[in-house]
Amino acid sequence: MSSKEKNYDYIIVGAGSAGCVLANRLTENSDNRVLLIEAGPSDRNPMIKIPLLWMQFVKNRYHDWGYETQPEPNMDNREIECVRGKVLGGCSSINAMTVVRGNRYDYERWKKMGLDQWGYDDVLPYFKKLESWGGQPDDDDIRGLSGPFKVRPSTYQDPLYDAYLAAADQMGMGRAEDYNAKDQLGLARSQQNIFKGRRFSAADAFLKPILKRPNLTVRLKQFVTRLVFDGNKTIGIELAGSNGQLAVIKAEREVIVSTGAINSPHLLMLSGVGPADQLKKQGIRVVQNVSEVGQNLQDHISASVGYIRKKPGPFLSKTRFDKLTIDLFRAYFYGTGVAADFPGGLNGFTKVDPTSDVPDTQLLFNGAPADAYPWFPLIKPAWKDGFGCRAVLLHPESRGSLELVSDNPSTLMHLRQNFLATENDRRILREGFKICRELSSQSALDEFRSKEVLPGISVKTDDEIDAHIRATGISVHHPCGTCRMGNDDNSVVDNVLKVRGVDNLRVVDASIMPDIISGNIHAPVLMIAERAAEFIKKSA
Repeated sequence: MSSKEKNYDYIIVGAGSAGCVLANRLTENSDNRVLLIEAGPSDRNPMIKIPLLWMQFVKNRYHDWGYETQPEPNMDNREIECVRGKVLGGCSSINAMTVVRGNRYDYERWKKMGLDQWGYDDVLPYFKKLESWGGQPDDDDIRGLSGPFKVRPSTYQDPLYDAYLAAADQMGMGRAEDYNAKDQLGLARSQQNIFKGRRFSAADAFLKPILKRPNLTVRLKQFVTRLVFDGNKTIGIELAGSNGQLAVIKAEREVIVSTGAINSPHLLMLSGVGPADQLKKQGIRVVQNVSEVGQNLQDHISASVGYIRKKPGPFLSKTRFDKLTIDLFRAYFYGTGVAADFPGGLNGFTKVDPTSDVPDTQLLFNGAPADAYPWFPLIKPAWKDGFGCRAVLLHPESRGSLELVSDNPSTLMHLRQNFLATENDRRILREGFKICRELSSQSALDEFRSKEVLPGISVKTDDEIDAHIRATGISVHHPCGTCRMGNDDNSVVDNVLKVRGVDNLRVVDASIMPDIISGNIHAPVLMIAERAAEFIKKSA
């Protein structure tokens, strides 16, 4: 990774999921000189590579920007964490490695908004281009078979998961053979970006294979404080290096902001592109008044039901300290053993509202409690085995926002998710919770299910369930929409992701989504970056 100063055609701010894709595709042309900048460090931390340890990044906030919401009025005024990756690969280096494209009608809905280059038939070729699918069926009309990004079904073995699949049949939910293909509804094995037993992040897929390209420069631990303009033309960035000194680096063609749904609007506002009233309040010169920068924030909120397991499952014995130590070593060096996967290998999609075009509820599963820990006889007792099911509200009506509170780039924005602000959101999540409970109560699970401990059988009425959700609901870490794409004058970027009213500037990440898709957003962000790379090449 070179830090030698030179001129660049393109500067990409953020080496997360989108930034890694863009760096790869734009440097395919040897004439393009590309600089990729990341505020975080390298992804050499061994924990990143071991799939079992992903939850440690949420619990301990490793490689994280440190965002918490302001007190959420519909969630008992709790401040809810919002983990965002600050490391090479961004969130793809710390997330749960679950690959979901969304539903075809998500993209048809975008097309109906006037985004005529973002319908399902428009985006499918880019999902295929980025992917190397390692499961069955290998339908090359739907799945990509030779892309950089490795995807395969979960291999975690636990009879509990077979029982859940049988329970889905019992209650008429059914199974989805491939939820990233034609029919998303039903329960299925999760699809994951795990390759040879190790996390396969966007950095692994798109960036590391091309680091020796002479037209690519990558800088880590360097923080972009603002964009630099000549009038309304973007000409470069102001960069704070690891020594704290500021430097201006110029881009002859474009600057591409790919720092995510929170940091991308933050950088735009710090640079004078955003709601004029917020900018003036902080003494920032207004380059372009774009009122929706930082607005339209959406995320997936979830509610859980949990049970004690009658007999210990296979995971409990594997967490005995001596066995776990060996398995962590095996996973990191050889990609084998229990640590090369994690006990959450199911994914489901269903509808509370049967008239909906798309699933409105996602079901996530944990085959072990989130607070499982290493144990050893006579020193630390084993944890109590359990399992659970989590309902996710896929298409919230509620919208949050980001507020600029300082002109100091190091001061985090105020984040307001505004979860469950509408009665319909509360109703759908409540009914989704009931589906989790009904599914977990099927006879197929009788040999596994003991006492319900979250929230407990005493919680029965709608009001009691709502209170449980307010007290325990958590984000699924899919924030998006804060630099909304649209064909109207109020949108932040147009349908080729150029920032309105500003030349030579694009935003490429989850912030451009006009509304949230039916599932995890990592794969759609990769698709967005693939699509954007084509737009950029054509404009050049």
